[in-house]
Amino acid sequence: MTPARHPSSHPAGHAARAPADKPLARALVWLRRDLRVDDHAALYHALTQARQVWCCFVFDREILDALPRQDRRVEFIRDSLVGVDAELRALAASHGVEGAGLIVRHGWPKDQIPALAAALQVQAVFASHDDEPAALARDALVRGRLSDLGVALHTSKDHVVFERSEVLTLSGGAFSVFTPYKNAWLKKLEPFFLKPYAVAKHAAALAPRPASEPGVPTLADIGFAPTNLHELRLPTGPAGAQELLADFLERIDRYHETRDFPAVKGPSYLSTHLRFGTVSVRQLARLANERREAGQRGAEVWLSELIWRDFYHQILHHHPRVAEHAFKPEYDRIRWEHGKPAEALFAAWCEGRTGYPLVDAAMRQLAQTGYMHNRLRMVTASFLTKDLGLDWRWGERHFARHLNDFDLAANNGGWQWAASSGCDAQPYFRIFNPVSQSEKFDPQGRFIRRYVPELAALPDAALHAPWTAKPVDLAAAGFKPGRDYPNPVVDHAAAREQTLARYAVVKSKALP
Repeated sequence: MTPARHPSSHPAGHAARAPADKPLARALVWLRRDLRVDDHAALYHALTQARQVWCCFVFDREILDALPRQDRRVEFIRDSLVGVDAELRALAASHGVEGAGLIVRHGWPKDQIPALAAALQVQAVFASHDDEPAALARDALVRGRLSDLGVALHTSKDHVVFERSEVLTLSGGAFSVFTPYKNAWLKKLEPFFLKPYAVAKHAAALAPRPASEPGVPTLADIGFAPTNLHELRLPTGPAGAQELLADFLERIDRYHETRDFPAVKGPSYLSTHLRFGTVSVRQLARLANERREAGQRGAEVWLSELIWRDFYHQILHHHPRVAEHAFKPEYDRIRWEHGKPAEALFAAWCEGRTGYPLVDAAMRQLAQTGYMHNRLRMVTASFLTKDLGLDWRWGERHFARHLNDFDLAANNGGWQWAASSGCDAQPYFRIFNPVSQSEKFDPQGRFIRRYVPELAALPDAALHAPWTAKPVDLAAAGFKPGRDYPNPVVDHAAAREQTLARYAVVKSKALP
């Protein structure tokens, strides 16, 4: 069940219902990918419908048990929960409620949520939508077990501005091309959809955390160890998101000019916060749209990136098969390289030793930081599929393991775009040249020198394709290709011809 209206359904100046008029005595809010208190849909709905409300998070062993014991995302989540707990305490205290705080459990949600609901004697659990296939299966199982207890599970939109079937074609179908979707998205947009949920207004319903319920654990408590997250200076939690947002707003007007250059501070760096909901997408879209309407080009382009995010989420909702298969079925007929030679090429790509400096710098950045610049995600994905001839799913899984901001819908959409198998993807014959991309977007080699320091002594002109460097430049740098840095694992021109032949199958109805 989804609550039907946004907070603006309360007429201006209309007082909230008195606690005695609320339909529920107790409710539980289950946080998942919405790790904040402010402008939180599920929390708002619980606070307005129940006299006592608790908030919880479950470290899901279904996910965590398969991860390495050092994972930046787990540390990011854990540190963010500390921030959420502090905000809950402060908000409750401002309404005279002492001892509130976040309940955190470690286990399987199918067990933990029903057990906690029973222990707290709640009548309903509130949560935000999650359209990933595994999440839908999890929620169906939890809903069934809650139902056995006589407890309802209510979920509502929070992670995107428009979801599921809110933006459809004139014939009532889902969009598969971005520009018409974007136009329809903007046409539908009005202040109503970006208005924040007035959580603070109803926070008197927050209840003290029972002494028997655990708060935020340490990493060690859940079997994990610290990473280099703090060395990377990625601020965590809702406060960290606002810190990054404030910084970005000072340079958003130049976003369209700086966004493609990995050595330049151009992006918002908010992607991990969007992924885990430590910032409200409504707040971001509202700020971007206000500046767009004022004629700010940078904000207009950034808003388009937020719309792409909505677009990929509605694709996953309407076409869940894309999680394993090509959006365009004919692209599943492509015969990718396989066997030990393919596995060796894949290892070289993963480890940043393909011999193409920009590709290798990007892959090393991912390994060292869990982040990759968006332009470089396109370059590395194109290289894997169209230079190495490897299945896009291999790369998608590698990114899923390493990206701090991994999000199934966006990651899948981006990989299928690069492989030309997705909705509104680049044509299969469009193949990024890793050298010209390097020359165009890292002309002075600042990014390359940071992550491929063995090339640092080469002059700029030789940095992008060191195998073509003049002997005098190699001697001056004391550099020998093949010894100090790998020679290219493939020839781009030859690989391009092989890719065009490989993709020719998509033009034929005949099976390969």
